[in-house]
Amino acid sequence: MSGSIRTAVLGAGGYIGQEFIRLLSDHPLFLPPALIGRGHSEGRRLADVWHLAEECPPELASQKIVRATPRAIASQADAAFSALPSGIAGPIESEIARRGVPVFSNASDHRLDPSPTMIVPEVNGAHLRKQPRGRARSAPILTNPNCSVTGLALALAPILSILKPISIHVATYQSLSGAGFPGVAALSVTDNIVPFIADEEEKIALETPRLLGRVRGGRLRPLPVPILAHCARVGVREGHLEAVTVEARGLGDPARLRKAWRDFDPLQGLAIPSAPHPPIVVRAEVDRPQPILDRWAGVERSRGMAVVVGRVRWTPPYLRLFLLSHNAVRGGAGGSVINAEYALARGVWGARTP
Repeated sequence: MSGSIRTAVLGAGGYIGQEFIRLLSDHPLFLPPALIGRGHSEGRRLADVWHLAEECPPELASQKIVRATPRAIASQADAAFSALPSGIAGPIESEIARRGVPVFSNASDHRLDPSPTMIVPEVNGAHLRKQPRGRARSAPILTNPNCSVTGLALALAPILSILKPISIHVATYQSLSGAGFPGVAALSVTDNIVPFIADEEEKIALETPRLLGRVRGGRLRPLPVPILAHCARVGVREGHLEAVTVEARGLGDPARLRKAWRDFDPLQGLAIPSAPHPPIVVRAEVDRPQPILDRWAGVERSRGMAVVVGRVRWTPPYLRLFLLSHNAVRGGAGGSVINAEYALARGVWGARTP
């Protein structure tokens, strides 16, 4: 059964836009979304442009994707979920928020704003603050980070105080869906691995320390640890696998680390329907995690929202591990949906009354 908060999905014809639609179609807090788009999808029925392997929501299948101005969107929605392309999203999201409608975005345009806007609730939920007085009309813009950063930050958050890291190295093996639709040309990735994804390594280096940093005196202070990344595109449909090496000052005892991951559940007891409990799944097998087996970690509404950690090895002073997260769910649309639920639970925003 759906809730009562009106929603709109911006970029409804794209891959992440349709993940938003899937997650919102039967949400306990939100009404099924209005579908906003342009280009090849404008004026077409949702069923005719549906790309996901999961079934198109039957109640939305015949709904047409329409073009709409920020003013029109603000008049018909209490919350906007943005899957617009980075570079286009920024001014549109700002105008919608200026009109009093909160925006929960997958785009990168507002991630590095001076006030903390980039949120993974389990990691840096404390960064989230209510709007200052005098800005009652303006609503918040909250973003999820880069899809690889989400899994990395979640896996690191419970163990930072144990490891006291000197440097963090990560190599990502990123799935095809991370490039959106139509994505990577088949002849570029078949029988191949592409060792470059534009801007990914820079995003990991910039965004991860912000998520793992602290807000002091109203100012965000990023984690002062270098993040060194290699990013490659591989022929997997969904799920980003990451090989992580942490150079540590502390003692990286694997048993202590596994306990820290398993005990980590800061959203337990909060009214956040999509939150996985626990958010980190630890696998003991020598050959896990794997995308085909682990990308849908989580149960019921939280399927695809948990991060899976495995192959944990401690060779002082280095901790090595693999992690896997669903790039389009927890690293994409699902991350924004959890942000909206968390902000609602924290009283940062609420549905407008007539």
